[in-house]
Amino acid sequence: MVSMNLMLVFVSALALVYALPGPDMALVLQTSTSHGLRHGLATALGLAIARATHVTLSACGVAALLRSAPWLYTGVRVAGALYLAYLAIQIFRSPAFGLAARDGSRTPPRTWRTSIGKGMLSSILNPKALLFCSVLLPQFIVPAQGQVWLQVLELGVVLVLCGAVFDTTLAFGASRISNWLRHHPRAQRMQRWTFSAALLAFALHLSID
Repeated sequence: MVSMNLMLVFVSALALVYALPGPDMALVLQTSTSHGLRHGLATALGLAIARATHVTLSACGVAALLRSAPWLYTGVRVAGALYLAYLAIQIFRSPAFGLAARDGSRTPPRTWRTSIGKGMLSSILNPKALLFCSVLLPQFIVPAQGQVWLQVLELGVVLVLCGAVFDTTLAFGASRISNWLRHHPRAQRMQRWTFSAALLAFALHLSID
């Protein structure tokens, strides 16, 4: 079992990381403001599943494989950047809140499965998140304090739960301004442009870093 002191340091480190602006944060905020709380929470669930996958893959040595095979790391990184760019273009082109587009058509209602899937893919296709798990978790594992796999499991659960709490808080906060946005078309446009630009910037950073 991980000691209480180490766990407190671990949670503090996670809080700092999750508070940094990134594509996950931008996606939760945009989804909650444009599609409502239910879809924001669904996106948060997708991100939680992705983080659990990262912890599992890291424990299985996939992160080490990415480090030893630069071509594989580059492939995943480029795929992740392209997907973020795709999301940015979708956000920019789609009318907010299901309103009619310029050609008179309406955007089909989004399903919660779509929101979960977008959250999962945006995080799973980010190899930096996987490498982050592989670097962070070993720092808090002490073999003398018990079985290593049990400590990895404990830290992994805490990592996923902390991320879920943070994303859920963002979803609730962002959804509160959605009603205001419905009555302010100019603010809706600014919201779409802002989040599109943010995701494009994250995609560019991921593709060249």
